[in-house]
Amino acid sequence: MSTAVSDIELTSTYRAALPELAVDWEAAEMPDPRLVAFNDTLAADLGLAALRDQVDVLAGQRLLPGSHPVAMAYAGHQFGSYNPQLGDGRALLLGEVTGPDGQRVDLHLKGSGRTPFARGGDGRAALGSMLREFLFAEAVHALGIPTTRALAVVTTGDRVHRAGDDVGALLVRVAASHLRVGTFEYAARLPDQSVLQRLADQAIERHHPGVADADVPAFGLLDAVVGVQADLIAQWMLVGFVHGVMNTDNTTISGETIDYGPCAFMNRFDPDTVFSSIDHGGRYRYAHQPSIAEWNLTRLAESLLPLVVDSDQGNVDDAVGEARSILETFMPRFRTAWEAGMSRKLGLLDEHDGDAELFDGLIAAMRDDRADLTLTFRMLADEARRGTPLVSAPLDHGKAVGAWVDGWKTRLDREGRDADAVAAAMDAVNPIYVPRNHLVEQALTAAASGDMGPFGTILDAVTDPFTARPGLERHARPAPDDFDRTYQTFCGT
Repeated sequence: MSTAVSDIELTSTYRAALPELAVDWEAAEMPDPRLVAFNDTLAADLGLAALRDQVDVLAGQRLLPGSHPVAMAYAGHQFGSYNPQLGDGRALLLGEVTGPDGQRVDLHLKGSGRTPFARGGDGRAALGSMLREFLFAEAVHALGIPTTRALAVVTTGDRVHRAGDDVGALLVRVAASHLRVGTFEYAARLPDQSVLQRLADQAIERHHPGVADADVPAFGLLDAVVGVQADLIAQWMLVGFVHGVMNTDNTTISGETIDYGPCAFMNRFDPDTVFSSIDHGGRYRYAHQPSIAEWNLTRLAESLLPLVVDSDQGNVDDAVGEARSILETFMPRFRTAWEAGMSRKLGLLDEHDGDAELFDGLIAAMRDDRADLTLTFRMLADEARRGTPLVSAPLDHGKAVGAWVDGWKTRLDREGRDADAVAAAMDAVNPIYVPRNHLVEQALTAAASGDMGPFGTILDAVTDPFTARPGLERHARPAPDDFDRTYQTFCGT
């Protein structure tokens, strides 16, 4: 049974528990809000289907019962440099909604106008960047990777100025919460240390309730966040996702991917791939993402230390030592998650000595050939299925991967499984469609001119990424090589 708008009610538990980390605010007036994209599946799951016809609610012009919009305060290390106050400069937390399954999630606006945290920005967003986040969030979700979700994109009826004169828009986002490492960095530096304790309590209650009874809950929280972030980054690496701006304010406590600004999927494999126009030193390049996540989690550990030291649960040296021991588990946990993912991608069931070298060998071969990451795994499934040399693939990726194949086949033979079963298992976890950069740009350009057709086609492809379908062949092929060599993405602020 569908839920009427009159039956949708939000809660504002974040605002109630942490008023020091929130500023009451309202969305800017919008001259002509119009719906351009709506996530019917997500809306149905959350009991929000009725909002499709309520663009004034989606644009923050009319509030649902229980909604008390706030701009959230947080700090953050941006490209390694600390900024003591960032916050939601163009975003508002409308409140939390509890879906039919009892799961509580945030309902959030992005691009809804200036707030006290705007730092000179105009508080607006361009249609292209909001559609990009919609597309990538849903693509990442379809790949089974934890992520914030996109509920809707609304054009505002005004213009914004970025690279040019652009259509103004906002995104309606859903998240397990918007708690970030940067939220803890901000709270840890407030004079009232009770704020940090309440923030930790909120994070534990919402995301990691199993650590509430730990001997030192703050360390239990750190350990839980290290675990979910290790899993998340491994999943990014397995599909060639490059986030592009892994600042601490973009590192969630829940373990969800958040903020799809200068992100992109890598096509031809290069560990040093950088897409972001502002990442001049390659700090957030593809291969550096695990170590950056570890660095960000160290900032979380530093922020949590006052809860341990000030509660007489140990002296500073002991607390630092315990925090370090937890942080030292990140890389082994990441590697374990990555190797498990590689096993699935290569159709392997059992663990054997030498698997790590086999996986690393494929990475090295793809690098040497500059092979397309997505297509390589799909072609390997075809190779397992037909049992012939790798000669009829749709992409010539050089000799290194071809030379690696025999070792992988020998490893498969040790399991003695049916080739078709192996290939089917591989096809179930290796996408054929990811957001191809040249097609993303074409779709966003068309949308800015009022043609949403290409956007709808690419969205259809990437939200059902494992099943090949007639008419989508170009979405399974990479861009021309010269395109990706020069391709850049932008934050949109």
